[in-house]
Amino acid sequence: MQTYRELFRNREFAALFTTACVQNAATTISGLALATTVYGSTGSPFLAAVAMFGPSLAQFIGATLLMSAADRLPPRAAISTLAVITASLITVISAKIPTWGIFLTLLLLGLNSSVAGGVRSGLLTEIVPERSYLLGRSALNISVGTMQIVGFSTGGLLVSVLTPSQTLLVGASLHLTAALVARLGLSRRAPRAAGRPSVGETWRVNRRLWSIPSVRPVYAGLWIPNGLIVGCEALFVPYDPEGAGVLLAASAAGMLAGDVLAGRFLGPEWRDRLAPYLRLLLAVPYLLLAFDPPLPIAALAVVAASVGYCSTLLLQEQLVKRVPADAMGQALGLHTSGMLTTQAVCAALAGGIAQYTSPATGITVMAVASITVTLALAPALKRGTGIMTPA
Repeated sequence: MQTYRELFRNREFAALFTTACVQNAATTISGLALATTVYGSTGSPFLAAVAMFGPSLAQFIGATLLMSAADRLPPRAAISTLAVITASLITVISAKIPTWGIFLTLLLLGLNSSVAGGVRSGLLTEIVPERSYLLGRSALNISVGTMQIVGFSTGGLLVSVLTPSQTLLVGASLHLTAALVARLGLSRRAPRAAGRPSVGETWRVNRRLWSIPSVRPVYAGLWIPNGLIVGCEALFVPYDPEGAGVLLAASAAGMLAGDVLAGRFLGPEWRDRLAPYLRLLLAVPYLLLAFDPPLPIAALAVVAASVGYCSTLLLQEQLVKRVPADAMGQALGLHTSGMLTTQAVCAALAGGIAQYTSPATGITVMAVASITVTLALAPALKRGTGIMTPA
């Protein structure tokens, strides 16, 4: 099995990883600053949850209208240009604009991010050989966990020292840095597919992907169970305003541990054996929060649950094996956009439940729903094991 050290000897992978790290830190810093602003001005758990995951609400629109661009744009130019656009939109949000203007700008951020995610994911399959995909995906997922820990910790400090608007400008500057790293560190490559991106082409390829029988349950497994758990995380601020940063960092730490476990230490046989249990682990520990435990106990429960996020990594590996190469960017972009859209919808749903009950009740309802969906999908995912080629 290849090691992380061998993986990082690939110059382009190192550049892609660095770009992802900087952008993930920027996103977490900006998201915390925005959620703090909205919750402080409105006192609404619903609006705070939507604000933190707001750009994800537009992911579905991007996936259905724009995702063909993920395979039909030069990757280096697309990644750097989209990062500059993201920085510009965050700068707009940092100004004192009305609440409706904030959410309109978040919509544009989501459209931009949906295409960027597809481009990055597709590029990974070109940079690393197929046997190294899981390790490469694991490393990128680790960057998410690590940078969320750094980002939420730094964001909390920045919000207390600076204003939320100034903290947003820090996030914008980090996106500009990511654009520069991508431009200098990635090689120039041709698009993976011929033709011009269009809405019609996006729909055609999405129908092609959805027609593959073994792919449909994988998408459902990637989108719904962890989306419901993100709904739990969206309630951390109203659940424990003073300890929210600790809980968010605990979630990132657990996700980091899970990605290292799955990417580096689990062989193919163990990945197949443990995948169903890891999907359940994602939700079960959250049931403890219904009893309002002390913050250290709640944080440990969140860490344990977040280890289960590595089940998503295992399903990503299955997805790559089941889709055609010329649609790889769109297939992975559709996964990312669908996942983030589901996360945003679940965050809003959790916020609505908490609005009329309590944050602890909202967390419990979302965890139970995740367990239910995981159990319902288990037979279809088990039947699909070993069916690796598109129909």
